[in-house]
Amino acid sequence: MNDALRVLTVLGGSILLTLAAGWAADLLLRRADARHPETPLWNSLRRCRSSLRIVLLAALLKGSYRQIEWPPVQDHAAVVGRILSLALIGAGSWLLVAVVSAVVESGYARYATGTRDPARVRRVRTQVSLIMRVVTVLVALVAIAAMLVTFPSFRALGTSVLASAGIIGIVAGIAAQSTLGNLFAGFQIAFGDMVRIGDTVVVAGEWGVVEDITLTFLAVRTWDERRITMPVSYFTTRPFENWSRGGIQMTGTVFLHCDHRAPVDRIRDKAEEILHACAEWDGRGWDVAVTETTPSAIVVRAIVTAKDADDLWTVRCALREQLVAWLAEKHPDALPRVLLDPVPGAEGPGRK
Repeated sequence: MNDALRVLTVLGGSILLTLAAGWAADLLLRRADARHPETPLWNSLRRCRSSLRIVLLAALLKGSYRQIEWPPVQDHAAVVGRILSLALIGAGSWLLVAVVSAVVESGYARYATGTRDPARVRRVRTQVSLIMRVVTVLVALVAIAAMLVTFPSFRALGTSVLASAGIIGIVAGIAAQSTLGNLFAGFQIAFGDMVRIGDTVVVAGEWGVVEDITLTFLAVRTWDERRITMPVSYFTTRPFENWSRGGIQMTGTVFLHCDHRAPVDRIRDKAEEILHACAEWDGRGWDVAVTETTPSAIVVRAIVTAKDADDLWTVRCALREQLVAWLAEKHPDALPRVLLDPVPGAEGPGRK
């Protein structure tokens, strides 16, 4: 009975202390968030409650489990201690990553709020995303190494592992050269400002928006909601179009093939009317001119501007559709035709 009571006391006390400490920490964070609503850090740190509780519980049990005078625990004290050590290391790593993530996200949120340049915001977002992945990988590697050290057999192998580290490193480098190339390419993209999350790009003939960048691959969301996943080394070894580079404002063209009798001046006036009625046109500039002529038609080019690639696409489609509809209704003779009948009064071969 005394053994059972001691077990309940140690376990119950550890759980109660853990819940109390977690509640106190959450209360302090809520009060700090209420006093400083302009800083999202305190509210973000509240997401670390679960990992904090596991760390506290594992630490309390680690320090008090030997006080349990219960034969099953005493007979397997080494195993219980190792399990608690593994849980403490794992939970501590989880807590560290969560705290770093909260701090980084809070800093990014404040920077994004106070910065009006969308290009800088996307650049910082890309860098923050990759930095967090690097931190996560490093913490995970250190945690795994710390867990392995708790096993005596791995500690005994430490000398031989270090002695063969050079050979293993060479072999691993040769075997994983593609992965390492993508890894370094990810750093080059993040800090070289080549492409950022949210940029509009054209890769392999596909137009889309960069949705995610990791250390090894980059995801592009196309206009029809498909996802194209490409290795980051693609963007450091091959040319691609980045429509958001140097600013998101863009200029586009609309081409119309018309008959030689098309009223270009009226087309120009109608284009101006359509653009002023289009909410996506940013008003920076426009133009309509005949850029080419052929024996059967002329090419009318309209230049339009917009604040970003999405609005430019909308403006171009609206202008093209409305001009074609207006020409078909008001000036059908301005549309290109295929002449099948001879010109009246002309005499061809075999005609009198």
